[in-house]
Amino acid sequence: MGKSLNGKELGKNICQRKDGTYMARFINRFGKRQTIYAKTLNEIRTKLRKELYNDEKEINVITTDITLDEWYKIWLNTCKQGCRSSTKGTYATHYKRIQSDLGWRKLTSLNLIVMQEAINKLCSDNARKNSKKILVDMLEKAIDTDLLTKNTAKQIVTDLDKKEKKERRVLTIGETKQFLTQADGTFYYNLFELALETGMRIGELCGLQWEDIDFQNKMLYVNHTLCYFSNDGKYVFEMHDTKTNNGKRTIPLTEKAIKALKRQKIQKQEIRIKGKAAPEGYEDLVFITKNNKPTQQFLVQESIGLIIKKIQRDNVDFETFTPHTFRHTFATRALENGMQIKTLSRLLGHGDIQLTMNLYCHVTEDTLIEEMRKMEQCV
Repeated sequence: MGKSLNGKELGKNICQRKDGTYMARFINRFGKRQTIYAKTLNEIRTKLRKELYNDEKEINVITTDITLDEWYKIWLNTCKQGCRSSTKGTYATHYKRIQSDLGWRKLTSLNLIVMQEAINKLCSDNARKNSKKILVDMLEKAIDTDLLTKNTAKQIVTDLDKKEKKERRVLTIGETKQFLTQADGTFYYNLFELALETGMRIGELCGLQWEDIDFQNKMLYVNHTLCYFSNDGKYVFEMHDTKTNNGKRTIPLTEKAIKALKRQKIQKQEIRIKGKAAPEGYEDLVFITKNNKPTQQFLVQESIGLIIKKIQRDNVDFETFTPHTFRHTFATRALENGMQIKTLSRLLGHGDIQLTMNLYCHVTEDTLIEEMRKMEQCV
């Protein structure tokens, strides 16, 4: 039993300090001694009852002092330790968007309104979604560590733009022919053809090595992806395994794909003959720059942009697209030609058929016309 300065019994866990302040202590569920202060006896008793109730119901946290910035460093270095460097760089980009508004705040003060206001300032729904994902995962791990009791970040609204969402760009058969005709003879023509014939991601194409290609059995093995990212302010290349086991896959090669690869082999030999040496560790890459260096998405995108500009001189309605459009186009052509969705999903490296259905099942204008003609024939 604690006592007041005049010797009065105050009750279990309560005492009065020499300066007159009342103090209560107890061992909480985390095994830590928790101390509470108040100016009056009634106030200290009320506070103590509240903290004991919270402890019993497990709605208290191990500490209320840690800020979001402090937790972000712990989360990134501990919870995400196994992530590749490029992925950590992506996390940093998404976190920096909200850091100035939220980083200095304590985890326990991050209510929905505070977080929503920070998210609302971002420039697009996509940026908002990515930053929300980081927040949700960080706070979920904070709950598991007893730093929080609930994850209010899950309730953040990210779809604020009233603009109609654009259908993902897919090249029609006519557009594909037009693009390849204009691209013929350009440096990355073989990469374009292989992308359209395999549906490979741009990182997988950039990381493709000659040892991954079996010309005799007409097979291509996707084992790696080449990442290009900022590391301490300097952009670097890193060869990584595919993100998931499903990403490692075997793709049967079409005749067009084989011809493109054989042309690429000759093209690379010509670059070597000119005395251009490859960086150590990247000697076996299939697709490279004119200087025999690893290539990356920006350079491929730049090449696509120049080709599209030439097409637009005669066809102003030809819309621009990214290297990922080749993947969507491959998937669309495959389905149009009767490929089973499960087979397509495996070729694309998806573990979930639903993902293939949601992302890659497009309907082009060509398909609409063809299907309506079938309807006419039934009449």
